[in-house]
Formats: sequence, C-alpha cells, structure tokens
Amino acid sequence: MDDNRTMAQLLEAPTEGYEDAIVVPEITANNFEIKHGLLNLVQNKQFFGHDKEDPHAHIRYFNKITSTMKFPNVPSTSVKLMLFPFSLEGAARIWLEKEPPRSILTWDDLVSKFINKFFPPSKTTNLRNEITRFQQKFDETFYEAWDRFNDLLRGCPHHGFSELHQLDTFYNALNSNDQDSLNSAAGGNFLDKMPRECLKIIESKSKVRQSRSKAIVSKVSTSSSTPAVSPDVAELKDMVRALLLDKQTSPVPAPAPVKAVEQSCVTCGGAHSYRNCPATDGNNYRDNIQEYVSQAAAANFNQGNSGYRPPPMANQIRPPGFPPMQHNSQANNQNRWNQNQNQNRGNGYNQGQIQRPQVQQHAPM
Repeated sequence: MDDNRTMAQLLEAPTEGYEDAIVVPEITANNFEIKHGLLNLVQNKQFFGHDKEDPHAHIRYFNKITSTMKFPNVPSTSVKLMLFPFSLEGAARIWLEKEPPRSILTWDDLVSKFINKFFPPSKTTNLRNEITRFQQKFDETFYEAWDRFNDLLRGCPHHGFSELHQLDTFYNALNSNDQDSLNSAAGGNFLDKMPRECLKIIESKSKVRQSRSKAIVSKVSTSSSTPAVSPDVAELKDMVRALLLDKQTSPVPAPAPVKAVEQSCVTCGGAHSYRNCPATDGNNYRDNIQEYVSQAAAANFNQGNSGYRPPPMANQIRPPGFPPMQHNSQANNQNRWNQNQNQNRGNGYNQGQIQRPQVQQHAPM
C-alpha cells in the first residue's frame, strides 16, 4: 500500500512511544480524586539523588504518607504509583524519565529499580565495612555511640549481620570504662548473657544521656607505649615531654644591666638638667649675654672691622624656660654700644693703644 503522506507529514515527530515508564492500573471507582493536601505532603520531602541521601529512608517516608489516605475500591499500590513521580526531583526525576516506556508495572518493580539505582552494590560494601570497623569516638558518650551505630544499621538494612554479630561488634568497639559499666550491669561478664538480655542492658544504659564517660580517660595514659594510644598521639606526647624537659634544663639568661643616664646641660655642658642651669637664672643670663656681646665687639674692633654690629639680643638663642627680652632693654643696650663706638672714634684710632671695653663682673647668684 502506497504512503500518500507529504514530505512535511513524514518529517513530523511521532506522537507514539512517549509514554511514562510507570504503568498505573485502570481505576474504576467513581469520584476518585487525589487532594492537593496529599500532593503537598509528598512534595515537602523530595528525593534528589545526592550521594548522602538514603533511598530506603525515602521509601519509608513515602509509604507512611500514602498510608494515611484510604480510597474506596482503589488499591493502595495504584495510589503509590500515581504519586511517586511527584516525590522525585533533580537527578532522580531525570532517571525516571529515562526509563523505558511501560517498564514498571507494579509497586515492587518501582521500589527495586529505585533502590538499585541510588543504592548500588558498592555503597552496600562501604556501609558494611563501616559497621564492621565501628569504634567509639574519642569524646563520644555511650548514648551517642549506640545511636550512631544504629544509624549505620538503618542506613544499610540489607547488611546481613545477625543480632549476635551486631552486639559483639558494638561491645568490642567501646572504651574500657563503658565495657566495665556493661559488665557491672550484667553482674559479671557481659558476653555471658543471652543476646536479648544484652540488648536490654544496652538499651537501658543508653537512656542515661547525662552520663558522659569520656573516652579520654582510658585512651590517654602516662606511658606512650600503651596499645590504646595511637602512634600519632604517642609521638605528640613525646615531643611535648621533650620540650618541657629542655625548657627546665636550659639556663635562664641574666637580664642585661641597665646603664644609668647621665644628665648633661645643653646650655653650659654641666652635669645637670638645663632647667637647673645657673646660667639661665634671672639676670645672670642677661649679664652673660652682655658679656658675650662686649667680647665679640672688642675682638672685631681689634681686627679693624669698624663696621661690625653685634646681633640684636632678640636673635640670641635662649634656653628653654627663659623669658624673651623686652624691646626697651634691647634698645638701651644698642644705644650704649653706639655711644662707646662714638667715643672711640672721637678720641682717634691708635693701633698701638687699643682701649678694650670693660666687662662688668658679677658675683654668681
């Protein structure tokens, strides 16, 4: 039979073969409707397919949610098949969409494919090894250790360990203090009791959460050769002990002597502070300055420098704390110096007879 379709019709994408992987049985009940409240409960805790997520826990939660709703003449498995896609998101939803169409016919098929996808055999092996190598942590209480051990068992429900193996693994993983506590509660050796009695003792002890028996009591001792101490901890203890011994035997250096600071006056060079210098005391300093000016004038006059004028008193450097000179005193000093110069010029200049200015001596104050 010839195909009479056009080129455009032949190139159209097919509409068949896009069915969902989950096949939901036909529901014949009248007025069947899934409420939005049930959908919201399912979507409140969706599974994304991350490595840390537990697919077994997701199945348990989903079963609990769907069991709260009962529909007349509607099997519960049919309701689960309809609602399960709404509980997936991210990588989990992509996985379900990639499954072949109409490949999941029952609820058991869906659970089996979901668990095998997100709980592969390699993850089972790793969790079994964690259960076998379980050890109480350094500062973990008995209650915390028992709770963590049960989390490992629940995370791998198909671990295959018997109750005897579980109790024996947990008892040998405890520190010596908690083992002694279990032996005391058992009235002797804990392992001499039956498994159900041992489990009852453990459950009773785990209810006492305030009892913080630290593992540090048994794992840290004064000897680095104790088997309970790891090699890293023993090496650290030896290093600390060596540092303490070296600190005790090392001589303590004597403190360096402190040299006394000698006082030196910036005005006269004496062994005293410039505040206590006698040269800066009252009129004595002004007399010393006048003497300095007279000597400078005489020296320049002897050398023939008749045009020399001494610097004004206001420009002289004064020690700290000395009050500034008054303008009247400066003018009087300048006038006296000019009068002396005029007298010398009136008497005539004689190189053989040089009159030196008299310097007035004052007794020290």
